Amino acid sequence: MHVIITDARLARSRAIHLSGMRLLLLALLMSLVLMACTAAAYHWLFMQGGRAAWPAGMFANTGPGQGDAEEQNRLMRANLDAMARKVGEMQARVMQLESLGDRVMGLAGMPPVSAAKPPGQGGALVAGRPLDFADLQATLDDLARLTDQRVDLMTVVESRLFEQRIRKHMVPTQQPVLDRLAGSSFGWRIDPMTGQSALHTGLDFPAEPGTPILAAAGGVVVTQEYHPAYGNMIEVDHGNQLVTRYAHASKTWVKRGDLVRRGQKIAAVGSTGRSTGPHLHFEVLVQGVPQDPQKFLLAGAGGPGDAAARVAAAGAVSGGR
Repeated sequence: MHVIITDARLARSRAIHLSGMRLLLLALLMSLVLMACTAAAYHWLFMQGGRAAWPAGMFANTGPGQGDAEEQNRLMRANLDAMARKVGEMQARVMQLESLGDRVMGLAGMPPVSAAKPPGQGGALVAGRPLDFADLQATLDDLARLTDQRVDLMTVVESRLFEQRIRKHMVPTQQPVLDRLAGSSFGWRIDPMTGQSALHTGLDFPAEPGTPILAAAGGVVVTQEYHPAYGNMIEVDHGNQLVTRYAHASKTWVKRGDLVRRGQKIAAVGSTGRSTGPHLHFEVLVQGVPQDPQKFLLAGAGGPGDAAARVAAAGAVSGGR
């Protein structure tokens, strides 16, 4: 083999003659150099892996995509374990919500949910197969169904509590004249005009003329008129056949059909009608029968209580008269 090397700058050329033996020796030399470079590179990678603590099997001869599949399986198992722990935490929270819901239902006067509790279980812990997606999905479906049931129950409890709040504000427990003590009480007394025994159907609150008269509870004004005995009179219907009456007013600030709220100023103290001096005559009627207003006012002073129970108690009293 002849190899001619030319130099354009020097305008010179050189010929090299390579025999068969020389070519064989040159090929053998290049093979040895390539093998030495390969061994050096492998040795360097092996030393670097040892220093960096690479997995021992990363240089193993695995099939196409086998290492990627194993890594994906490992990551999926780690995610499943994390999700299983989260599901366990959610189950514990749901149990706490169930206990809280039962207590709230008791406060609302509702019986607790009669759900069948699982039987007692126990024993030594023996690890079983790991959870899969189907197991987690079934557990999540159970939690979703349970939370939906609790949402429905809490909606019913909310409605019951709202109803009780409305009833509490519809029961006459607000003092109709602030900072005033009742003078003449409910019951039999000597009439101040005739001097004979007579039934006093309400409470009298002596006060200066013009003192505000407040609605004892929320309701609808059903009467606003002048009465020969009661003078300027207002009657407020609070529902459940419960009515309050405010008499002897000098002025009235509401008219029939008006909605009034608890504590609203509806009139001013006066001495109109059959009266010996400025005061408010306050009555509470259940099904048209006068009741002792002091029972309602004392209930309001002692605490919020249960409005429905007060109405029921008042109805029982009226039934006995």
